[in-house]
Amino acid sequence: MTSLESAARQLVSRTSPASKDGQFPAGLALGILGPGFSAAASAGHRTVHWREGQRQGIDPMTVDTHHDMASVTKVLGTTACLLRLVSDGLVDLDAEVRRYLPGFRGAGRDSITVRDLLLHRGGLKEWYPLYAAAKSADEAHRVIETLPLVWAPRTVRRYSDLGFILLGRIVAAAAGQDLASATSELVTKPLGLYSTRYARPAGSNVATGSRDDRIEAAMIDSQIPYAVPFSSSDFSGWRRQPVQGQVADGNAHHVFDGVAGHAGLFSTVPDLLQFAAALAAYREHDSLWRSESAEEFFSAGPDPGQALGFRRYRLVVDGEALTVLGHPGHVGCAVGFVPGRGIALALASNRLLVDGAPVPTEDLWTELLELAGDEIGRSSQ
Repeated sequence: MTSLESAARQLVSRTSPASKDGQFPAGLALGILGPGFSAAASAGHRTVHWREGQRQGIDPMTVDTHHDMASVTKVLGTTACLLRLVSDGLVDLDAEVRRYLPGFRGAGRDSITVRDLLLHRGGLKEWYPLYAAAKSADEAHRVIETLPLVWAPRTVRRYSDLGFILLGRIVAAAAGQDLASATSELVTKPLGLYSTRYARPAGSNVATGSRDDRIEAAMIDSQIPYAVPFSSSDFSGWRRQPVQGQVADGNAHHVFDGVAGHAGLFSTVPDLLQFAAALAAYREHDSLWRSESAEEFFSAGPDPGQALGFRRYRLVVDGEALTVLGHPGHVGCAVGFVPGRGIALALASNRLLVDGAPVPTEDLWTELLELAGDEIGRSSQ
């Protein structure tokens, strides 16, 4: 058994104070690429059921299992598309959003730029149950365009799904085609990511994303972490069965048919590693993007831990602190890379399949970063 396989098994059997019943994810898959080092492993189960209150695994998790990427979509899809469009001169980071989306104007919106949205500094609400406020995607877009700003633009970072829904629309407008087609043409096909696509997985080996829609219904009724003018009874389309082969995110699924700038992609650990490896070796892909544009996207923004679209993390290899760029997702996946160092990392799990509060994706990601530092360090000795 390799050390990565051992770590994967430990992570699905460990206890967590964040979970009422002490469970980590039912299953997960990990992948690490580094100079002279390549490893991937899986453990646990991709599907489960509950018998007499106990979680029991059904189908095994594999490295090739397809997962709901949730917010990993923000970089695997939207940010990567914008990197290409900026490189091609089709999108200007410092142009106002209203240049591409004319309906986004007035009430303080006129000065908000593409860069502001990528940095989560546009002043928009973090989240809003669009499915309770709109009956169609077009109506949902109008809701986002007319919701009052919560903060003055560029004054504070507030992570916003709504901002990335707007960015997905900017991708479509600049590319002259729908978001799914643009992502295929700009990112997944050129990089050979054949298991990555919107709305529905590309294969039948699929991890269950969540038990049902209970998490979002509870968010609305508790008003935690976001206050919204609705109760769960204002929406009648809640899913009451395990969510498998559909996007778990409510707005992406119920309003946008699984295709949105903030969530919607399915992928696998091998595809995540291939994507991350391409960005780690960004100078070798000048047919896709300009190195100068990539470096602008990778650079630290005005807020700790945030670049243009990408989050920034710390990875220590042989005592050297490196910056990993990437993004986590609510369902339990994450991707990361170190530009210019040939390091790529991938995590995929079904962390929401627990009775209590699930272990945060960030905790699983931190475990992988520590493990990756050790493994890559040993391989270089």
